Amino acid sequence: MNSIELVIFNLEEVRRRSIKVWSLIPDDYLNWRPDQEAMSCIEMIRHILESEHYYHLAINNRGSLTEFVSPFENQPLISVKNELAFAEPFRKEFLKTISEFNEVELSEIKIDRSSDAGYIRSLGDMLLRIAYHESIHTGQLLDYLRSAGVPRANIWD
Repeated sequence: MNSIELVIFNLEEVRRRSIKVWSLIPDDYLNWRPDQEAMSCIEMIRHILESEHYYHLAINNRGSLTEFVSPFENQPLISVKNELAFAEPFRKEFLKTISEFNEVELSEIKIDRSSDAGYIRSLGDMLLRIAYHESIHTGQLLDYLRSAGVPRANIWD
């Protein structure tokens, strides 16, 4: 595998494990949150999917967006299945974009997010951060489920 294939594999593997967790959240726990300040389970899933779309646009822009109108904004939070179906075309486009880069571009292209996130990183670094963002939030969801006393998926297959 080359570096691009490894990045895509990592993103797909993180998503596969996320879906295992997300799909086992009982419907009556989708709006559960550990406290009033926290996102609910379904809001966190939406945040992950919406953020990936934002990151895709930021990569295309080579930096932060001055304006982001989210296609997720007016979508009702119904179910995990609905969220995944809505996000699927954005995900496919994101993975297609990544597949069109070459290994040199992973280090040469810089993504400037200094205006909102305080960093400038290489494309490769940014792509790994995107997978890390999702994995961190999926880990949070596992903790939510533990706190709520809900059985959790075994992601260590």
